[in-house]
Amino acid sequence: MKRVIPALVLSAAALVPVWRYAPSTDTTSTTTTAESTPSASASAAAGSNAVSGTTIDTEKGPVQVQATFQGEKITAVRMLQQPDHPQTEAAVPVLIEETLEAQSADIDTVSGATITSDGYRKSLQAAIDENEKSVSSSAAGSSSASASASGNSEDSAASEESASQTVAGSTVGTSKGDVQVQVTFEGDKITAVEMLKQPNHPQTEAAVPVLIKETLAAQSADIDTVSGATITSDGYRESIQAAIDAKA
Repeated sequence: MKRVIPALVLSAAALVPVWRYAPSTDTTSTTTTAESTPSASASAAAGSNAVSGTTIDTEKGPVQVQATFQGEKITAVRMLQQPDHPQTEAAVPVLIEETLEAQSADIDTVSGATITSDGYRKSLQAAIDENEKSVSSSAAGSSSASASASGNSEDSAASEESASQTVAGSTVGTSKGDVQVQVTFEGDKITAVEMLKQPNHPQTEAAVPVLIKETLAAQSADIDTVSGATITSDGYRESIQAAIDAKA
């Protein structure tokens, strides 16, 4: 049995110096970074990788975690989706802090937030599994390169270029609601686009598949506005461009 951590005690006393947190709705993100990571620029230069876990539907609402890795080390965790509930808001910073300490999804349930804790662990584990695949692939390519001559070095470079990387663009606030896009790259090629946040509106729902199709065809954010969804189109392009810039 996992021990239960009182969320209010930990969040009020033990964790105040470690994390910052702002209450949010089910589409607000929360991020905590490990203190051992000296700077964001240093992490990016060394090849940090942000991976989104699967969305876990719970009776309180969807839960989705995005973890940032430096190799196999978890350096930051942010919530892409979470239930709009006071106990969830109190529990999330505790769950994130435990993750950074444990460096795994094997963490304790927070008292009063069992459902959110379970969803968090599942989504986090999915992100960890995906990152491990990426690290293993890179390690295999590196090993082949070191054991061979220049021809194999070129093969290794091609392997790294084609490695899959998922990058979430910035959240763009619009008059219709938040828009956030997540892009999957194979090398420099955009292979998939997923909407993490979008306005709950029929015109938006009709426009999103068109925007994604145009992005895959253009391989850039330079795409046309969808008629009747100008605001969503503008937010979509801005978030896509942020993801492309982050990848570069």
